[in-house]
Amino acid sequence: MPLVSLLITVLVLIATCGKHVAHAQFAPEATSGLAAKSLITAKRHIVAAANPLAVDAGHGILRAGGTAVDAMIATQLVLNLVEPQSSGLGGGAFLVHFDARRKRVQSYDGRETAPASVTSNLLLNADGTPLPFRDTVASGRSVGTPGLLPLLLAAHKAHGKLPLEKLITPALKLADDGFSVSPRLAKLLKDHAPQISTFNAEARAYFFDTNGMPWPVGYTLKSPAFAATLRAIAKDGGKALTEGAIADAIVTAVASAPQYPGVLSRADLAAYSVKQRAPVCIMYREHKICGMGPPSSGALTTAQTLKLIEPFDLGTQPLNAHSLHLIAEAEKLAYADRDRFIADPEFTALPKGLLDPAYITARRAWIDTGTAKPKAEPGEPPGLSGKRAGVDGTHEVAGTSHISIIDANGNAAALTTTIENAFGSRLMAAGFLLNNQLTDFSFRPVDQDGRAIANAVAPGKRPRSSMSPTLVFAPNGKLKAVLGSAGGSRIILHAVKAIVAIIDWKLDAQAAADLASFGSRNGAFEIETHIAGALPSLHMLARGHKVEHVDAPSGLHIVIRRPDGTLEGGADPRREGTAAGD
Repeated sequence: MPLVSLLITVLVLIATCGKHVAHAQFAPEATSGLAAKSLITAKRHIVAAANPLAVDAGHGILRAGGTAVDAMIATQLVLNLVEPQSSGLGGGAFLVHFDARRKRVQSYDGRETAPASVTSNLLLNADGTPLPFRDTVASGRSVGTPGLLPLLLAAHKAHGKLPLEKLITPALKLADDGFSVSPRLAKLLKDHAPQISTFNAEARAYFFDTNGMPWPVGYTLKSPAFAATLRAIAKDGGKALTEGAIADAIVTAVASAPQYPGVLSRADLAAYSVKQRAPVCIMYREHKICGMGPPSSGALTTAQTLKLIEPFDLGTQPLNAHSLHLIAEAEKLAYADRDRFIADPEFTALPKGLLDPAYITARRAWIDTGTAKPKAEPGEPPGLSGKRAGVDGTHEVAGTSHISIIDANGNAAALTTTIENAFGSRLMAAGFLLNNQLTDFSFRPVDQDGRAIANAVAPGKRPRSSMSPTLVFAPNGKLKAVLGSAGGSRIILHAVKAIVAIIDWKLDAQAAADLASFGSRNGAFEIETHIAGALPSLHMLARGHKVEHVDAPSGLHIVIRRPDGTLEGGADPRREGTAAGD
């Protein structure tokens, strides 16, 4: 880099240090600062999630003898109420679960599906051009068949202990009695108030007063509609959302959306099924890392990154220049493969060799340990059959929430849960918001060369995700950490950061969550300069990286079991969460 340019960049860094810079088309779940969090320790059990009321619910279930899944369900249902913009019954989730007695890791796919009557033109104008992304997010066409409740019920059947009614009680009480609007919810409502016309009537009446003003911090918000839905679930289980009045409310909300009405039907709701998939597990520095496979790209992309950097010494000092450079270059390679190859495995044949040792070694040779390369191209992994997939056009925005739990018997649940962008489709039905998950597909079904794109929309297909619920096992085989994050396509960066922070840099759960977010999605090197300061950016500039200073609204929630059995809980300071345990 010419000296003059470097000096100018230094001055810009100094001027902008401490400021947030957002690079999304519209503020998805942007943060307004950091809240100092303390490391939580416990001996028996622990839960970490994005809101104190939700954590209290999960903690209460653990104290009552519930399993990790029992506590997960209670936590999730309260999140639906107090953090409705991020997750809920109108969305989907991925669960990675550890059964301590059987020493078995299982993963559950509760990702939303495209309705049966969609076509490849769902996200296109009549002339074949893509619909405006921002408008499509807040529309009926963006709504996929919700999968969260089927996942919760399937997990409860397999791993639960307490009756479902008890797990519903904390959320039901809050829905009936009311809860205080949190600063984060109030801020997001204020940010979205100019787009109030994109919310349907039920959502407008719930989130705004009769003058269209958003509820302020501390306002007591009650939800009779959500309370009725919870009572229906307690009585009828999964049928509550697939039959009767609630199913009709969902279908009507989608069909009568203020813009681009959708085609979700009661038949789609009834046909939905949870998929139990094989977890993706690798060894990294003698630790076993397990996560969620496709249609999530999280575990495979994280695994590729970790295997690419494994031979390198990343040092012991967090955010050292050498490690930042190596991780970013490895992430470029991993994201290049992710964007080209990973999609719903029931619709797209996934190359079998993305983690093949010889392939990883060959890809690693691309990395220059001293100088950045602008962009990586996808490789040719073993098992690549047929025509090469087209260049992907998917655009993901930040949203989502994550829950990490270890119970008294050592069982663990890592649940990443979402309705996609903040407030999802802006459509509310029966007291919960509906997702905008279909915008996680590529809007175009083919690229400019006419090649089919792996992540194109199709009936019954699940859109690719970046969600990365993760379990980490120590060299002795014992569970070491449970983690995951919010953050759209940056979720993978947050997962890599947390794993390296825990294993390489030996940070505790809270310090790992606090650490500045960084990485590359096969483009610029992104970093939270307002947390890390200017020095890491200067080092990366010196290595030839294009540096972008970002406001990365992650939602890392981490629990760790130390060798002496002590449990640690860390909550992301960029959100309102906490951890609790005994």
